[in-house]
Parts: sequence; C-alpha cells; structure tokens
Amino acid sequence: MKKNLVVVGYGGMGGGFHAKKALTSDVVNLLGIYDIDEKKNELARANGIYAYSSLDEVLADERVDIVTVAVPNDSHKEIVIRALEAGKSVICEKPVAMSLAELDEMIAAANKSGNIFSVHQNRRFDVDYLAIKKIVGDGKIGKPLRIESRIHGSRGIPSDWRGEKEHGGGMILDWGVHLIDQLLQIFNEPIKSIYCTVTNITNKEVDDGFYLTITFASGAEAFIEVGTYNFIPLPRFYMKAEKGSAIITDWRECAKVVKCKYWHESEVIPVETAAGLTKTMAPRDAVTVEEWSEERPQSDVHDYYRNFCAAMDGKETQMVTHPEMRTVMRVMELAFASAQAGEPVPYTE
Repeated sequence: MKKNLVVVGYGGMGGGFHAKKALTSDVVNLLGIYDIDEKKNELARANGIYAYSSLDEVLADERVDIVTVAVPNDSHKEIVIRALEAGKSVICEKPVAMSLAELDEMIAAANKSGNIFSVHQNRRFDVDYLAIKKIVGDGKIGKPLRIESRIHGSRGIPSDWRGEKEHGGGMILDWGVHLIDQLLQIFNEPIKSIYCTVTNITNKEVDDGFYLTITFASGAEAFIEVGTYNFIPLPRFYMKAEKGSAIITDWRECAKVVKCKYWHESEVIPVETAAGLTKTMAPRDAVTVEEWSEERPQSDVHDYYRNFCAAMDGKETQMVTHPEMRTVMRVMELAFASAQAGEPVPYTE
C-alpha cells in the first residue's frame, strides 16, 4: 500500500524533483505540497496538485505518512522536528542541518517519536560514483590509495539563498555534502584528519569552491574539489590504487581502468621530451599493463523512496543512517574549521 506524501517547499528540488517523482511513484502517493510563497502554491494548483494553506494544516492531516522537507537549509530543523512530533516520518533535503548540534536535536526527536528520519542523499545513485564503487569492490586493482572526486562548473553560485550565509549557502554545504557522503561510503574506515581551503572568486559571503582532503587511519586519502569558476573541467573521478589506476572523465562516460601486471620491464625505451630524455615517465606497454572500460551501472534514484517506505514498515534498514548523517555533518564542520585555521585539523566527534 502506498504511503501518503506531502512535500514542504515547491522550489527546484521540492517541485522539480520530489513532487514530480511522487506523481509516478510505485510507493508513495502525493497528497499535496506546501510553500510559504503563495505564488508557488498557486503554481502547484495549476499543475493539478493540492496546496495546503499552512504547515499546521499539513501536520494536522492524519492521512500524511511522510513529509519531505525541501526548503532553505536554515529552516530544516524546525520543520523536521515539528513533523516528527506530529507523528510523521521525515525525509529532509541536504544538508540535513546547519550543524551537528542541530542534527542531534533532530535525531533525538526521531528517536522519541519512533518515526523514520533520513536525509535525501540522492547522489548515491550517480552512475559515475557507482562505477568507482564497483571498481573498488571488485578489488581487481587493489585497495584505493587516493580517490579524487571533482565537480566543476563555470556559472558561480546560483543567485538565490544558496549564496547567502544565513541560509546555509556555499559549495561545501551544497555539493560537498554529496561528494563527502559518496567517498565515505567507499572508504568506510576511521578518519584521521581534515584539511580544507576555500575559494571566494564569485561570492565573498560564502565559499564558491573548495579543496578538501580527508586522510584516513590507513593513510589513504579522499580528495574532493568543487569549483564554480572552471571553464575547463578536470576529470570527475581519478583513483590511484595498489595495483593500478581508474579514471572517469565525465559522468556520461565509462570508467577507464589500467591494471599493472608487471612492475619491471627488461628494457624501457626513453621518451624524448623538449628538454631531454626520460625513462621515469616512459609510457607502459601491453606486456606490463591490462586496460579495460567499466560499463556504466544501472541506477534508479527512486530506490531511495522505496527503501524509506520499506524501512517504515520494518522490512529494511534505512539506506542513509543517523550515524552516516552525523559523520558527513562533522566532516563539513571540520572543513570550515580547517579553512579558517589554515591548517589540517584532527577528526574528532
């Protein structure tokens, strides 16, 4: 039986994604939406969707099983807690909160209510991420030593609340939350330290880009770069592993994998460069390496909702857990702390 859903916030994600997906869902039924902007409520009605007159009306409706919160980041906590206290299960857009302290209040409310509460980490369904995760899982090129994850654009921060500090704007909270979550899912080991620097090329109030290195207890590194002033993007993923390398140039492309079969060659032919000869940087040949392409995995982002509904019925464990939400939030907090201090900071809870 489908769960009844109300989406709070009828903007880009609320209207353009959550409500739209719900209209054709096999697990949820869209009861309606609510937005503080009456123009957006009118737009929803024009699209044949019921628009509630207030949040109070949403929470008082006993038919509502799930509330999806898709409003500016600084408004998440109040709405999430109110919905949980009203007996609803809650999906919150990312970042789930403005701080770890806020998130802990939300988790406490969820535990007290006994309802399911999670953050919408839809980027766990990105096919480029799933390809890298599969390569790591297959183990054909060994454990990853360093994975670099990049998102590059050239249009700056959107000219809305995402560029304003009071509403939780900036790229760490906007895109960093996704890329951090992805790489923590891949490495799944204790974090040792965080080092972050930020850029303010197009926006002086919040970060419009950043460089983040997460060092793990094993010495492995996850490097994340987000830029909004990059007119030539670097590869989406690059991985250096124990026995080879992998690269995804663009999310629309297959992963290229190179495995080292033999470390030494009997005779290395020097490469002639403009400044002289080099053996160190001489290319490999087919004798010592094996190359292949990894096909793009199949993915359905609505599996997030399917899992959430199954978790409500006690049939599955929720996909994005409270401990995972806390770790991502803490990494982002420490990224800001590192950027302010200008040096690496140890990972602490």
